[in-house]
Amino acid sequence: MRADNQTITSDPARDAHATPPSGPRMVASIADVVVAEAAACEAARTTTPPVVDAMWSSGLMTHMNPRDAGGDEPSFADMIDTWIDMAALDGSFGWVGIANFPSAAASAALLPDAGFAEVFGGPHHRVTIGGQFAPNGKGIVVDGGIRLSGAWSFGSGTGHSAFVAAGYLPVVDGEMQWVALGVPDLRVAIIPRDEVTFTDGWHVQGLRGTGSYDYEVQDVFVPEHRTFGLFSRSLHRGHSPALRMGLMPITAAGHASWVLGVARSMLDDVVKVASAKVRMGDTATLANRTTFQLGYGEHLAMWRAARLLVLDTFTAAERAVARGDDLTPAMRADMRLAAVHATNACRAVGEWAHLAAGTTAIRDGSRLERAFRDLYTGTQHAFIGEKVAIESAQVLLSLVEDHRGL
Repeated sequence: MRADNQTITSDPARDAHATPPSGPRMVASIADVVVAEAAACEAARTTTPPVVDAMWSSGLMTHMNPRDAGGDEPSFADMIDTWIDMAALDGSFGWVGIANFPSAAASAALLPDAGFAEVFGGPHHRVTIGGQFAPNGKGIVVDGGIRLSGAWSFGSGTGHSAFVAAGYLPVVDGEMQWVALGVPDLRVAIIPRDEVTFTDGWHVQGLRGTGSYDYEVQDVFVPEHRTFGLFSRSLHRGHSPALRMGLMPITAAGHASWVLGVARSMLDDVVKVASAKVRMGDTATLANRTTFQLGYGEHLAMWRAARLLVLDTFTAAERAVARGDDLTPAMRADMRLAAVHATNACRAVGEWAHLAAGTTAIRDGSRLERAFRDLYTGTQHAFIGEKVAIESAQVLLSLVEDHRGL
C-alpha cells in the first residue's frame, strides 16, 4: 500500500485550459488505465498505483477541491456526470471518487488556516484523504486540541490516503458536548496516516478494490486546527454554491451518481450481450425477444428518470444558494430523497440486467458480474438507507422542523 503525499512542481491538467476544467473529460482521458487495472485493484483490495497516478496526472484527484487546494470548484452537474462516468468504468473506481474527493474538498474548505497549511501545504501538494466520518471516536478536549480514541469500519479510500478522517464526539470533563438540546456536537479529525493503526477487515462481496479498511487510534493527540464540525457550512476557503452547502449534499450527490454509473454500465453491457447472444431454442438474438425489449425499455426509462431527478434536485438547490437563498431543511430533504430514489431505481435496473444477461453475468471477470456485486455492496450504505427516506419525508410533511443529519 502506498500513501499518496508528494510535492509536485506542475500539474498539466491545470496549465492553460482552452476550455473550462471538466471532470468527465478527465475521466475519459484515463479510462484505458482504469479498465486495464480493474482486476488488479480487486486482487490488491485497494486502488493500484497506476490508477492513483492517473487520477493525479489528469487533475481528477483535486478537481472538486477549493481553488486554494488546487481544485476547480465544479458545479453539481459536473460532479454528478464525473462520478457517473467513473462508476460506469468500474464500481470501485467510482466509489473511491465519492470517498476521496468530498473528503479532501470538505477538509480543504473547513479546516482553519493552520490545519490547511499542515495538511494541504498549498495547491501543488498531493494529498489524498479517506476515512469514516461517523462519530465512532471520543475526543477528550485538552489544551490545544483533543486526545482521540476510537475504531472505525469501512474507511473508504484509505488504502492510498496520506491523511485519514475520523468522526468523533468531543468530551469535556467527562461530559459529551452538545450544540443544542438533544443535538450532540459531531466533529471530524484529520490524522496523518502513520498515526493510524489499520486493522483491515476489507474482505467483502463487492467494491473490493476500494481499500476501505477498518482502522483505530488510541489516545492520539490531534490539534484543534486539524478538526472541523461535520455539519459546518462556514467556509475558510472556496466560494462555489456546492461547497457552501456543506459536506452532506455533496456526499448525497456522490452516492446517487455512483449507483447511476454502475447501473448504466450494466445496461450498456446487457445490450452488448443481447445483440450477440442466441439462447437455446431461439433462432434470433436475445435482443429480438419482445420480453427483452419490454424490459430494456422500462429499465432504461427508469434509469433516465432517476438521473434527471438527481440533476434537477441538486442543481435547483445550487441555483437557490447561488442567488443568496438559505439552504432550507426542505431542500436538503429533497436532495437526500433523490439520492435514495436513485439507489432503489438503479438496484432494480441492475437486477433486471443481471437476470436478462443469463449465465454471461455470472462468469468471473466480466464487468456485469463485478458490477452486480458492487451494486449490492454499495447500496447497503446507511447514507442512502430507509432511515434517510423516512427522515426526509418527516421534514417534507412538516412533522419535524429539521433533521440535522440530512
